[in-house]
Amino acid sequence: MYVEHYRTEVVPALQQRFEFENVMQTPKLDKIVVSMGLGASVDTGNANLIESAVNDLTTITGQKPAVRRARKSVSNFKVRQGMPVGLMVTLRGARMYEFLQHLVKIALPQIRDFRGLNPDSFDGRGNYAMGITEQVIFPEIDYDDVSHVQGMNIVMATTAETDEQARELLKLMGMPFRDPGDTGRI
Repeated sequence: MYVEHYRTEVVPALQQRFEFENVMQTPKLDKIVVSMGLGASVDTGNANLIESAVNDLTTITGQKPAVRRARKSVSNFKVRQGMPVGLMVTLRGARMYEFLQHLVKIALPQIRDFRGLNPDSFDGRGNYAMGITEQVIFPEIDYDDVSHVQGMNIVMATTAETDEQARELLKLMGMPFRDPGDTGRI
């Protein structure tokens, strides 16, 4: 499992690379936040889209998502206060490592013409954000049952102090970053 991989291979490599004196100084994954916007359900007023998105996100992450509601009304977007506008799941511990392993080993290779993730999507504090345009790259989702293709955002929060440390941590954990010179375009 990925926890043992982190302890046996990643920690010693990080200690050697950044010359940490103590094991507790090595960066680690703190949490993974998976969120999904529900813009189409607001436009159409279809409650089934919300229910199917909840089921899809539950299937993908193994944890039931929290429904995020609008804090205030915005008439230009036809949003009323209290309407569901998104879903969010915060993964920690064993589920977090299981999701990361599933994402890296199974889901990302399913993307057509995949050349790697953007190595510059760090926020300056060691956290990495990425977006996925379709939930059907996860094999748990049956393509025939999908009524609406939905994208999602994935944020990996680490305890790293710099982006360089976080990039090395995620690279050692198996994240397929593309070369810095490659734009990823065909």
